[in-house]
Amino acid sequence: MPEPKISDKVIAEKKSSYRKWIEAEGVPLVEGFFMEDINEVPLKHWARLNAPAVRVCLEGTGETNDAYICEIPPGKSLNPQKHMYEELVYVVSGRGATTIWNDNGQKRTFEWQEGSLFSPPLNTNYQHFNGSGTQPARYLAVTSAPIMINLIHNIDFVFNCPYVFKDRFNSEDDYFSKEGTWWAGRVWETNFVPDVKNLKLLEWKERGAGGSQVRFQIAENTMCGHVSQFPVGTYKKAHYHGPGAHVIILSGQGYSLMWPKGQPIKRYEWKPGSMVVPPADWFHQHFNAGATPARYLALRWGSKKYYGIMGEGGGQTDVDIKLGGHQIEYEDEDPMVRRIFEEACAKAGVQSQMEKYYKKSA
Repeated sequence: MPEPKISDKVIAEKKSSYRKWIEAEGVPLVEGFFMEDINEVPLKHWARLNAPAVRVCLEGTGETNDAYICEIPPGKSLNPQKHMYEELVYVVSGRGATTIWNDNGQKRTFEWQEGSLFSPPLNTNYQHFNGSGTQPARYLAVTSAPIMINLIHNIDFVFNCPYVFKDRFNSEDDYFSKEGTWWAGRVWETNFVPDVKNLKLLEWKERGAGGSQVRFQIAENTMCGHVSQFPVGTYKKAHYHGPGAHVIILSGQGYSLMWPKGQPIKRYEWKPGSMVVPPADWFHQHFNAGATPARYLALRWGSKKYYGIMGEGGGQTDVDIKLGGHQIEYEDEDPMVRRIFEEACAKAGVQSQMEKYYKKSA
């Protein structure tokens, strides 16, 4: 065995393979905790897609997942894509179609519109088309690219692997049109959601304040999503979970509070189009201080079907912390939380509806 030697040379530059890839792609990278409006983010031409785009890796992802925003010009299509990471696509505006196929497999095409949610199955070929000759189509996609690129650290493999995951997609003719399956716990297993903005939701008592929700299990992914809504003059209970939950505001006006345990609270005002990603193990809480119900879409880890980086379903996020869960009940929250909310409601001319929920919780 050779004798160990002392060296003053560093083994490698301390920069992730994901960030090296972003630099090589020449696409801008947006960071921070919050995006005010995904509709207004400036984009730059990205050669890989042949369209304007920007990559987004907010602090709350922990570089386990990320997002990108892309705009398809009127009457145009993007370059065909294929990659060894999952991708959840939310259509921000516009309408169009996507064609998906395995190598040497039959092509399947489906149409989408503003509010649609879908996922190209892992390592399939796919191409997006704008269905309008006059209006651009913009979408936001949440992907598992960071963790896959960092683990594999071989870009050629990530984008050129020939393996076909027939257990995920085998050219089924009804893959994007079948109704899917409803499971206990408000879970809809499907491959295409036509419109998350107007989807009928199911009651979710555990998070409080008259809220409702539907969870999505899409395309056999380990990433998943959910849509939640809560009434005017209410707010949800504080909770925490793992990294990477991209919370996109679909309707309503309000704010979110976020804080690490024992640390100062950060406040972020939101409106339709805002996006916030709470960091891992930070408490966060969403408040509707506007005149209409607040609805958001969360694209995240925490599949109820497959064991991913957050385990089964993302943990006990709606169980009281006194019982070993991750949620603060109304009666245990800092009085400052209620005071801030009442002030926000008064400023907006909205009547708080929280008194009845405080009593129920107590």
